Amino acid sequence: MGVAATYLPDSQVTLFTLVNENQMELTVCDLGAVLYSLSVPDRFGKTRDVVLGYEDLNSYRNNDPGLGAVIGRNVNRISHAAFTQNGRTFYLDKNEGENNLHSGFDRYFERMWKAAAGGTKEEPAVSFRLHSPDGDQGFPGQADIQVTYTLTKENEVKISYRAVSDQDTIFNMTNHSYFNLRGHGSGTVEDQVLWMDADAYTPADQACIPTGEIRSVWGTPMDFRTPKRIGRDIGSDEPELQWGGGYNQNFVLNDPGYENPFAILSCEESGISMEMYTDLPGVQVYTGNYLNGENGKGGCRYEKWAGICFETQYFPDTPNKPAFPASFVKAGTAYETSTIYKFHTV
Repeated sequence: MGVAATYLPDSQVTLFTLVNENQMELTVCDLGAVLYSLSVPDRFGKTRDVVLGYEDLNSYRNNDPGLGAVIGRNVNRISHAAFTQNGRTFYLDKNEGENNLHSGFDRYFERMWKAAAGGTKEEPAVSFRLHSPDGDQGFPGQADIQVTYTLTKENEVKISYRAVSDQDTIFNMTNHSYFNLRGHGSGTVEDQVLWMDADAYTPADQACIPTGEIRSVWGTPMDFRTPKRIGRDIGSDEPELQWGGGYNQNFVLNDPGYENPFAILSCEESGISMEMYTDLPGVQVYTGNYLNGENGKGGCRYEKWAGICFETQYFPDTPNKPAFPASFVKAGTAYETSTIYKFHTV
């Protein structure tokens, strides 16, 4: 139990491995504050690494799929790569057509963060800190950002975010880990079962920009209120699924908070189940539609649908959609949120 430090092969990048009393191991990295690996006991008493990742420095420096990535200052898309705040318009990188995706080209998850181990022997933690200057990625205000990973004795991975700016700004951060409860490199997640406590989603256009509507999931492939295989409807003729090659939707959560999970993912073969909790209003469910044979850990290759992301968030394009919950944060006010992934064996 506790925290041990090693290095990513052929680099000075540090890997921190957190271990609890239940054989769970969480490894995180000071390059990008990336979630590198997560080994979880299965029904047979063996451990499986259930997140996709790389083994080499160059891949993490050019991590276009965002494997294990911390996204900031803003996750997801901002239409026309611009937003207006306090009467002033701010312009961002156009890195996905005419829009901004995950804050642009200079990404937090490809920068070095300052790391410090903490927590307790029973519940180890590692905190990463980053200073973001005024105008960084186009956003206003100097910001001091902290991301903390904690591995609890209840088999929870808790990711906590805290950020403060000296100007009014946007904070909307998440983790972009791809999960596969059969084990990374084991094929697709189509046979894994997902339940979600979400009665609605935000429909989007072909560029994945929300229309501004909040629509019921009833009668659509986006209805996971009764548990179903991810692959059951992934190939349906629903235009949004056709445009994206699979799921890439923002779901409106019924009951954000830490009392009840907003989603449960389970794998019959491994017996591993993952509950998810957040205090944020939405989650982007993305099934790795653009994975295309990336070279992963252990020499495996990650093909389409090899993992599924649960990106807890304020809704996409929130800065340009006044009816959506706001991601604006006042100067000197702390942005604080946590996402919890809790693992069971069934």
